[in-house]
Amino acid sequence: MDATPVYAIDPAALKDTVAAALGDKAKRVDLALGEVTVTVTPANYLAAAQILHDAPGCQFEQLLDLCGLDYSDYGNGGWEGSRYCVASHLLSVSLNQRVRLKVFASDDDMPVVDSINGVWNSANWFEREAFDLYGIVFEGHEDLRRILTDYGFIGHPFRKDFPVSGQVEMQYDAERKRVIYQPVSIEPREITPRIIREDHYGGIK
Repeated sequence: MDATPVYAIDPAALKDTVAAALGDKAKRVDLALGEVTVTVTPANYLAAAQILHDAPGCQFEQLLDLCGLDYSDYGNGGWEGSRYCVASHLLSVSLNQRVRLKVFASDDDMPVVDSINGVWNSANWFEREAFDLYGIVFEGHEDLRRILTDYGFIGHPFRKDFPVSGQVEMQYDAERKRVIYQPVSIEPREITPRIIREDHYGGIK
């Protein structure tokens, strides 16, 4: 039995439809590996999200996932764009199609993008997670606070410059009868450079 997924719309046609709907709100609309990816600027992010939700031929009613990305040292220094990105994966149930929406924060020191929780309320906890793990601030989010780490946590653990051993460690103090924080006792590990395989490694093309 053929397990190839069936799509109602050809990806190339979807790319054209999305590009036409967004117009100058889209910075780029790419098609790779059968998937359409839209990249927008922070200024157009919220408007583009609303268009993708509402426009005929788009109608992406569901946000399935939203995550942060840290592009520092991407490709061993080959990346020259902004460091922090937010990527959302959208689904149109009515038209059986998907699209990826990406926005790069303009300021690496204080990454800020609009919240799209007003367009898709499923973005709520996803945006809190990206804030917690990457330090990306979602402007307009009504309850932006940590969701996975505790309230006293220092830093954002998914950033690539976050130390592997962390900033502090905690343990239960029997005398105080509570959990206490203390300096990390693990010695820093030697960082081994990432290996980039040559093209077509292992015969994969």
